[in-house]
Amino acid sequence: MPEKITEQAILLCNKGAKPSKLKVTSQDFCKAEEKLIATEQDKQAETNIPNFGSCSTTRSSCRPSPIKWEKTAEKDSINNYKILTDESTCQCSIGGKIVVQHKGHEEKHEII
Repeated sequence: MPEKITEQAILLCNKGAKPSKLKVTSQDFCKAEEKLIATEQDKQAETNIPNFGSCSTTRSSCRPSPIKWEKTAEKDSINNYKILTDESTCQCSIGGKIVVQHKGHEEKHEII
């Protein structure tokens, strides 16, 4: 079953050179292991999704351009924004696909 992700979740882009850590700014009260739970609103370049080093598409520095998180929780939400899970992905308009490598916490927080 998919599990919630939190700030400090490790993200990877299939066109990037290195992982980055998600930063949650969409809400400030729902937590798992004292870390804020991520929602579909956490998609701003550099604010929520730091760069991935260099981009193999542009052959220069990564400048994330996230479009929309997909495969979010179907029913669970915070402030009417769907919760992100370890199965969520986000397309970058430059051509890469961002995935979750690690959920950012060790507890089990399954989403039904």
